Amino acid sequence: MILILLGAPGSGKGTQAKRLVARHGIPQLSTGDMLRAAVASASPLGSRVKSIMDRGDLVPDAVIEEIVTARIQESDCRNGFILDGAVRTVVQAEMIDRVLGKLGRALDAVVLLEVDENALLKRLETRIAEDRKAGRPVREDDTPETFRKRQDVYRAQTAPLIPYYERQGKLRRVDGMGTIETVAARIDAVLGATKSETASKGGTTG
Repeated sequence: MILILLGAPGSGKGTQAKRLVARHGIPQLSTGDMLRAAVASASPLGSRVKSIMDRGDLVPDAVIEEIVTARIQESDCRNGFILDGAVRTVVQAEMIDRVLGKLGRALDAVVLLEVDENALLKRLETRIAEDRKAGRPVREDDTPETFRKRQDVYRAQTAPLIPYYERQGKLRRVDGMGTIETVAARIDAVLGATKSETASKGGTTG
């Protein structure tokens, strides 16, 4: 099963991705991890990436596409994978679709964790107040102001992916408010429905 998890900062994507990795036995792929692995491999592609990063330049989209293409052809991705942080803009989504298409594969589902931003903000403020009262350190980037900025970036850059995948019929909306176990059960339900739908059409997942 090939999946993407979408959701605003604080929606629990990372936690749910780790659970899905364990449940389905598929790897979680992020752009950062793929870049680091390419450099560590000392392959010709990795050497190119290292020289770009050593100069302090951004790795071009074309090189990212090469890295993603190479990574998802490795044996551990045979049964699928979860893309984490590799698809943040429509341009990146188009790139992933292109790569998968060349390999005769396709996304099975894009799970959108829908959350109440105001509730998340109140939860953050409560946690900060409790940490300060207990004398625990509070991270400088863990503030309401930073949280709001991250939400603004998400709305501007990543939220446009919602209609993009909706038009493809790949978007699966999940209520992200609740315990980890409750949200996990909701995700399992929509993925189970997706598998049944794919099977009924005579398709394959992976």
